Amino acid sequence: MVRWLHPSMLVRTGLDALVAAVFGARADHRLIESVVRPQPPYFDYSEESPGEDFWLDYVADTGDGWNSTYAVARLMALPSLEVKDPEGQSHALERGRILVLGGDQVYPGASRDTYEERLVRPYEEALGRTREPSPDLFAIPGNHDWYDGLSAFMRLFCANRWLAGRRTRQSRSYFALKLPRGWWLIGTDVQLDSDIDVPQVEYFRQVASHMRPEDRVILCNAEPAWILAAASQRRRGYLENNLEYLQEKVFGRRISLFLAGDLHHYRRHAGPEGRHKITAGGGGAFLHPTHAPAAPRLRDGYVLEKSFPDEKTSRKLARHNLLLIRHSPLFGLMTGALYLLLALATYTEIGTYGLTQFNDALTTVASSVVTRPWSLTLGLATLGGLIGFADKALGRWRTLAGGLHGLAHIVAAFFVAWGSVYFTVSVLGICPEILPGNTTLVPGATLCVAGWKHVWGKFFLGALFTFVGGFLIGPFIMGLYLTVSVNGFGAHSNEAFISLAIPDWKNFLRLRIDAEGQLTVFPVGLERVPRQWKETKAGPYAPAYDPDDPKATEPALIEPPVRVTPRSRGSVIP
Repeated sequence: MVRWLHPSMLVRTGLDALVAAVFGARADHRLIESVVRPQPPYFDYSEESPGEDFWLDYVADTGDGWNSTYAVARLMALPSLEVKDPEGQSHALERGRILVLGGDQVYPGASRDTYEERLVRPYEEALGRTREPSPDLFAIPGNHDWYDGLSAFMRLFCANRWLAGRRTRQSRSYFALKLPRGWWLIGTDVQLDSDIDVPQVEYFRQVASHMRPEDRVILCNAEPAWILAAASQRRRGYLENNLEYLQEKVFGRRISLFLAGDLHHYRRHAGPEGRHKITAGGGGAFLHPTHAPAAPRLRDGYVLEKSFPDEKTSRKLARHNLLLIRHSPLFGLMTGALYLLLALATYTEIGTYGLTQFNDALTTVASSVVTRPWSLTLGLATLGGLIGFADKALGRWRTLAGGLHGLAHIVAAFFVAWGSVYFTVSVLGICPEILPGNTTLVPGATLCVAGWKHVWGKFFLGALFTFVGGFLIGPFIMGLYLTVSVNGFGAHSNEAFISLAIPDWKNFLRLRIDAEGQLTVFPVGLERVPRQWKETKAGPYAPAYDPDDPKATEPALIEPPVRVTPRSRGSVIP
């Protein structure tokens, strides 16, 4: 799994996001592709499977760790998948004629090598070839796919290539599929700014002109605008307005099923007219919490029906941040360096002060801060940086929460540095200073005037102990802050779980259009992905590896199959 809190990874992703935000808005690849990449109004599957069930698969947020990505790819590669629902009823699910990738196909950011390593290889190992008629593959980009300006995405998905036994057919980053029995599937590209550009809207207007009044639409979007809007409690966002425009002005309220990834879990909201909004971003990326951002009821009346994992489990997993050093050990390098810089900025001789002389030690350090403006600047920068880091979801408490977080690190740095120099001077007896009121030397100690080697020895050991203390204590304070934020205030839902990089609780959707035109969604969940595998040597038409992990769980339906019934109240198949 991607280690998001590794210092080098933080720098890389920060630069990727900055460059993408600056240049993506000024060099929109979609405007170019609308001119130079012709694409038919829609891809026609309407005459396939006459009198039989038509199947398609949907998965989003893939391309992270091998175990999680391959585990999902393997399940989708099987010709038929036998699973049970929570009520114990078995269901035989056929492999989809179409596979739709719903955004963020690779992490941490798009490039040719990253796609090859984190997406193509696990998917090719799961299914190298297929027999005719081979399934097709379509993809929409998420923000991580846009980090290189969409270049790698276009090369992989929009060049009529084969991937994992499936043929890619689209030539643009958005598309329309005409499915059997009056169903359509629309895939949008909202780029980095939750924006649907004008050529894309015109394309979908052309698609809508081919629809009959009774036709119904499955809309695939890279972000679940409905959850983000419900959690923000602010006016309608740009993406939500775009979706409303597509629904009301372009497709004439034909949209019966909304699908999105971006949040790496499963949540289904049911509407009053039998429509559903499903967030299913469980293709391999790290798990996101289901209790934050909270969205029990959406603005348009949709109600939360199911979460995977459930909110109780989600809160329990969030508490693992209290052991952040275990999950992201190298994050301690950053806090260790911060504590050491704060200590050096305010360095003064307090190595002979014990706990009973706390006021003297604090006064000495405060005097040092006053006489060294750059130490005050560093302290204020620490406070300001962590206030800026605080999630906007904290609302009016953002400044207070960020300030307390920053103050906690500054106070911790003071005690760590004080303890380090006290241990060096008063316990190890290395180079103590004679200060007013502290004329007694530790037995065997050597005064600083004895030689520079003792001065440097004290400095080196004090700095080392301070860094080690910051390495251990800093991640705990950060973990405590993230735990309280996500469990108490529903904030920092992303940061609190990228730190854990949990590979489990994966999901994908298998959709069936039956002979009568009824659309049914089968949400397949995998609670614990395998960590060990055995080679099958079954050839390119079957998965190369099978699970060999007794702790792994079997795939099962997250909930009973969901019927999409847009003309009456939604129901769940009994």
